Amino acid sequence: MAFAGLKKQINKANQYVTEKMGGAEGTKLDLDFMEMERKTDVTVELVEELQAKTKEYLQPNPTARAKMAAVKEGILADCMLTYGKKLGEDSIFANALVEMGDSLKQMADVKYSLDDNIKQNFLEPLHQLQTKDLKEVMHHRKKLQGRRLDFDCKKRRQAKGSQITDEEVRGAEEKFAESLQLAQVGMYNLLENDVEQVSQLVTFAEGLLDFHQQCADILRVLVEVLNEKREEAAARPKSEFVPKTLADLNIETLGSQDGMNGGSSSRLNSPVNKPTHLELLGNGQAQARSTNASPLPSP
Repeated sequence: MAFAGLKKQINKANQYVTEKMGGAEGTKLDLDFMEMERKTDVTVELVEELQAKTKEYLQPNPTARAKMAAVKEGILADCMLTYGKKLGEDSIFANALVEMGDSLKQMADVKYSLDDNIKQNFLEPLHQLQTKDLKEVMHHRKKLQGRRLDFDCKKRRQAKGSQITDEEVRGAEEKFAESLQLAQVGMYNLLENDVEQVSQLVTFAEGLLDFHQQCADILRVLVEVLNEKREEAAARPKSEFVPKTLADLNIETLGSQDGMNGGSSSRLNSPVNKPTHLELLGNGQAQARSTNASPLPSP
């Protein structure tokens, strides 16, 4: 069996090279089969790409639940809740921040529900299609290609006078026909499964619709609450505010210290006529001239 398998592999390789390099004609399948092959290839690419893009759309990755702050609604919710509580309950603005933070947190929960729904009802069926149905169809197509090469090789060699019996050619033909049947049926069942595949798209669309409707309901209630907070803030009377002075805060100032020292602040505050540097210099020069002009004492 091992030798027969090796011989078959050699025949397939020989036929492949002969077709590619030598211009030999292989058995041609009809246009309908080739169209099914094309659509199957597109489906393989579609399933791979659709899974990747859906996972990008659903952030974070639904296969690994992350903390609430991993989604943008959760990040903003944490910010508003944190600073709303820091400002204090006596602030209407702080209360409004807490209300909006709670609403965004609800939206984050709804987003997680959407992730789980799409993972279970859309991504998992796609993964099953990829790893089971498509894998099986591609296996039959690959096997068909190998058996077609083996059949053509034996038929070509027999025509050239090689010691290939009719029984060997007939056996290769039967296996080729078997693989052709399996490949055709597999691709047909795959491509005619529109009902199930469209149903999965419907589930995806319904999940998105439910997500956006719930978010719209949450935001509608939030807007009503925030409008009430705005009216409450507008109706609240403003208390009079008088800024405190340093004296109100019992902070010692220069004036208060002078008063404690016997009322010398008036003297400190009154301007004192001090001679300038030029005046001092002029007075010194005048005094020097006066000294030089005095007569010397008589001996």
